[in-house]
Parts: sequence; C-alpha cells; structure tokens
Amino acid sequence: MACQNYIGGEWRDSTSGETMPSRNPAVPSEVVGEVPVSTVDDATAAVDAAAAAREAWAETPGPERGAILRETGRLLAERRDAIAETLVLEEGKTWSESTGEVQRAIDIFHYYAAKAADIGGTVKSSSSRATTLSVRTEPIGIVSAITPWNYPLGIPAWKVAPALATGNVVTLKPAENAAVTATALVECLDDAGLPDGVLNLVTGPGDTVGEALTTDDRVDAVSFTGSESVGDIVYRNAAPDQKRVQLEMGGKNPTVVTPDADLDAAVDIVGSGAFGVTGQACTACSRAVVHEAVYDEFLERIVEYAESLSLGPGMDDPDMGPQNSDSELSSTLEYIAVGRDEGAVLETGGRRAEDAGDGYFVEPTVFADVDPAMRIAQEEIFGPVLSVIPVSSYEEAVAVANGVEQGLSASIVTQNLREAHRFVDDIDAGVAKVNEKTTGLELHVPFGGMKASSSETYREQGDAALDFYTLSKTVYLNY
Repeated sequence: MACQNYIGGEWRDSTSGETMPSRNPAVPSEVVGEVPVSTVDDATAAVDAAAAAREAWAETPGPERGAILRETGRLLAERRDAIAETLVLEEGKTWSESTGEVQRAIDIFHYYAAKAADIGGTVKSSSSRATTLSVRTEPIGIVSAITPWNYPLGIPAWKVAPALATGNVVTLKPAENAAVTATALVECLDDAGLPDGVLNLVTGPGDTVGEALTTDDRVDAVSFTGSESVGDIVYRNAAPDQKRVQLEMGGKNPTVVTPDADLDAAVDIVGSGAFGVTGQACTACSRAVVHEAVYDEFLERIVEYAESLSLGPGMDDPDMGPQNSDSELSSTLEYIAVGRDEGAVLETGGRRAEDAGDGYFVEPTVFADVDPAMRIAQEEIFGPVLSVIPVSSYEEAVAVANGVEQGLSASIVTQNLREAHRFVDDIDAGVAKVNEKTTGLELHVPFGGMKASSSETYREQGDAALDFYTLSKTVYLNY
C-alpha cells in the first residue's frame, strides 16, 4: 500500500518525493506499506490548511460535529477486520489485541460524538439580580497531535476525537512505522464527511515534521505520547510560544503482591500485565514487588506462566507477538544482558525466540532476586521482561514501588481492604489499581501519570480531554 499525506482534504505525496517502508515485524521482509518521508514544507502546508478551516469548524454546531464522529465510528466498525489486519501486520499485535484496539477506537468516537452535543458551558448564579453569569467553553484552536507506534489506532483516536468534538482543527503526525494504520483512521474521517482542513495527516521524522508542528507559532496546543527523551524536546519546542502542552510518556509500573494475596489471581494479573502486547505498553507491569512470605511460590508460578505462552505472527492469534522493530528487539536483549551482568537471576527466557525466522520475537523473560537499584528495575525496557523483587513489609513494598522516576500505573494484589486503601493513598502514580493488572483503562476516566511519566498538566480521556482542548470565557450579561 502506498500511503500519502492528507492535507486540506486532499491525499498528496510528500514534497520530498521520498517514502520509507513500514514492515511486518513478524516477517520483516514483508512491506505493509510505503510511508511519505515528509518535510517542513509539508508540515507547514498542514498547518496552513488547519488555519484556513479553523473558524468554520469552530462555528459548526456541536451536534453536527458529533454526527461526523458518530459516522466515523460506524465506518471503523464496518471496516473492523481490515483495519485490525493492518494493525496486526504493521505493529505486531495479536489478532485479539488488534480487534480490541479497533473496538476501543470505535467506542472513543461514539463517546465523544455524544459529548459534542453537551459542549458549550454552564450558567452560574450571580450576586446581582440584573446579571446573567455564565462560563462558555471555546476551542483552543490548532492542535498538533504526535502519536507513537504501540497503539497506532487507539492513541490517535483518543487525541483526535475529543479535539474535533470541541471544535478544534488538528494536524496529526503518527510514528512512521505505524502510519498505515493511522491512515486507515483518517480515511474513515474523510469518508464520514469531515470538512477539508479540519484534520491533516503528515508523516515523517520527528526532528523535521514533529519539530515544525510544535514550533509553528499558529499552533495553540500540542498533545504528545512517546518516550521521555522526545517528550522533553517537544516541551522545550512548544514553550517559547507558551503553547498548551500535554505529554504522556513512559512508565516503570509495579504490581505489589502481599502475603495474603490470591496467588492464582496475582500470577494472572502480573503475567498479563507484563507480557500482554509483548510488554510494549507504557502501562505494562515490569516489576513484581513480592512479599518474602509468598515470594518463592509466586516466582515458581510466574515462571510457569511465562513458559506457557505461545509466540507467533499475530494473525495466528498466539499469546504474544513480536517486538515492533529490530531496534526494539535489540534494546530488550541489551537490557537482558545488563540484568545478568548486574547479578539478577535469569529464571526463564532471555533470548531471541528460536524458530521465529527473521521476526523480532523475544522470549518472555523473568528475572529473580532483583535489587531495586538495578537498571532493569529502574529503566523502562518496553519489552516482555519482568523483574521480581523481594520485600519484607508493606512499607518496603511501597518504597520500592515509588523508588523510580516514573509514576504512571501501579497495582496491588491483596485481600486486606485497609491495605488496599493505604496503597491507593501511598502510591505515586496517576493510575492506582487494586486486584487488577496495571494495563488497561476505561475510556471515560482520566489517564495520565505523575513525575517523569507526564507533564502533569492535563489528562487524556473522558472529560479531562475536553478540558485540555478548550478555553473558558466568563460572561457577565447585564440587562
């Protein structure tokens, strides 16, 4: 498939004329699509188109905007299998994971389609009988959305849908190795009748296209999901013009297993959180913080869980697919080597999977006796690698769980209600869960992290997303 940029309602090639292949990580010789390598001129043209469409879209009634979002959701549902297959082939997820992500995007568009009719503001009571006092909400303007490869449909959906619902215009830059899937989303919006210029898609390198979309002084807000290092650059680029910025970055997420935990549940919660989507989620569980009273039994069971997982191409719907790219695979294998060098005990996995051909498959990996100060316990790996850390008390468990730079998602497995409430209060994370895996969040609640996991400004999803994409205007009407 030859992809194109989408600018001002037209599909067009990059001004560079260059493309790059997006490959199937299960069979790297297989090209899923050719993606434009865009330039600063392309990014500027996208902002030009957004600026031209801004006023008319902001004045479009909310129910009319909602109707287009609803139709987008319907088209996503109609094309579910084809889009899911593209997602499998481009990102590497299993069929079950990919169909789940497509359904999430459908639900997001339907959710914000309904919300669009309620956007407008509130009436407040005034101290004067002659005054009507109200607070109006207005679109912030032009939004640049920069999205990663690991949720190539879900993350663009949860940025684009609320932005459009609130009357903003958007320039979208997906990761180059996820752009075929993102293109399928934009095609649905186009076919749903979205006016020209309201959404623009430009693919290309972050240091050219991404920088242009964050430094253009006409852009009012930037929403970014990706690595901490790139997020810092995005923030610095947006700061001189005082753009509103939303950053969602990495996590080093713990699950605490207490002495009274249901170990069957604990193993499933940790295992699915660590190895689901091949560990390539910012909310993946990468640390199991386990009380010494149940440590040995938990370790034995989690190793059995990891060894029971089937690996293979996503269309076969195994338990776990490949890593997304050769660089991701290499990074994971490097961290595994670091863990061994640091003295952690490699209980299972640790190698590129055999009988996988050239695919980027790595075995589900479990390290035991991990010291909390080790790099594998401190740094985000973004692969199916779990560090099991022994602790002797609840207090030590919380100290270990909080003892990293990130604070995105955390969970505890316990049957002690008092301890569960303590954990929710004590944990430094934007998402706190009890007896549930660290991954996954319902679409109508705020999502975001603390510390280095987030800019700690605005959350995504639910009403929090509407807050990010709108400005408030206080109105005194006297008569």
